Amino acid sequence: MNANAFALRLLIVIQLLSMGAMEMSGPFWPLQIQALAGDIGSNLTAVLSSAVYAGPMVAAMLLTPFWGRLGDRTGHKPMILRALLALALCQGLAAIISNAWGLVAIRIAQGALAGFLAAAQAYALHWCDATSRGRTLAHLQSATAVGSLLGPALGGWLIDSSGFALLCFSATGICLACALAALWLPADPPHHRPSKQPGSKAEALPKRWLGGILLVIVLIQAAKIMPQPFYALYVSQVLAAPSWLIGATYGASALTLALSAPLWGRLFDRLQPARTLRVIELVAWLCAATLAATALVGEWPAFLATRLIWGAWQGALLPVAYMLIASTVSHQQQGFAMGLGNSAAKAGALLGTVLGGAAMAIAGLHHAFWFVALAYLGAALFIGIIRRSHNASPSFFSATPSNNT
Repeated sequence: MNANAFALRLLIVIQLLSMGAMEMSGPFWPLQIQALAGDIGSNLTAVLSSAVYAGPMVAAMLLTPFWGRLGDRTGHKPMILRALLALALCQGLAAIISNAWGLVAIRIAQGALAGFLAAAQAYALHWCDATSRGRTLAHLQSATAVGSLLGPALGGWLIDSSGFALLCFSATGICLACALAALWLPADPPHHRPSKQPGSKAEALPKRWLGGILLVIVLIQAAKIMPQPFYALYVSQVLAAPSWLIGATYGASALTLALSAPLWGRLFDRLQPARTLRVIELVAWLCAATLAATALVGEWPAFLATRLIWGAWQGALLPVAYMLIASTVSHQQQGFAMGLGNSAAKAGALLGTVLGGAAMAIAGLHHAFWFVALAYLGAALFIGIIRRSHNASPSFFSATPSNNT
């Protein structure tokens, strides 16, 4: 096996395990907030349940481009190691904290110190050729999806059998094992900052194109994350499901995402950017219809079916947007560009978390998923506006792809 194939396969395994470890606790933070906060009122519990997701998103949104730029200069392998160790530390602290506000603070620190996904994406782009960016990023997304499928189910079982602390300690152990495995990754050489010469534009980010794609990422990620603040409460109270079913349905969409993402990546590797945006717009409309169906069902089997369908559409959204960014920036800026993409995803996730909390407070659990359907509807409309407003401007799509040599 050559160095490229070994690096990518090992990275995929590390991403699967580490993201699975993180998703073990993903749906259950509001339940832990409720347990630690005690009888403080439903409004404050709702605020803390949103903050436990929003806090790390804000921190990651602000700092991920910094970690990406640092990775461009030092190599992305050290950034992978740093992020895994930070995740392990924060999960361990979350296991022993006994205060709801302290748990939120730990989560904020986790967001500030992590940046694993951007580092892994930039590292993978170093080892793949220019014609397989979509497939490579899709395989990483599939690994994340499989982790999201297995993690919540395992987390639900651990909570039912042993409690939240053992869940977090288990995640700590997995992250430490991943950090040890990452030592075997081949080192990617750092990229020296190009010298600035008057009139030189070779290393400039294509701002108009990049700005449009970052906006697309914000919109689709906001809609995706909206259910998080109320998801566990919805499944447990509206569908009357046990904790293991909360985790299973939460991760169900990851199964179809994992299966569909490489297929979408293979398709989009052959499409021009303008055509790609058209397909993303169509998929956003399909997501809106699927979430409307989710809001209508009242039994968990039908709810599970809509989650599986929704996951199939997800494979054509975020990983494809990252591919568009990777295809239009220089090799020396991949880490920074992936950092910007991940910051946009965190900004969208923050927006989605706030909107999800608002939906729970305004409409109640029974009607909260209608707001998610409306969010996808808004995303589809805005993507259409972006595509049509720049359709007559070829320069918007004329950024020269980088040579990944």
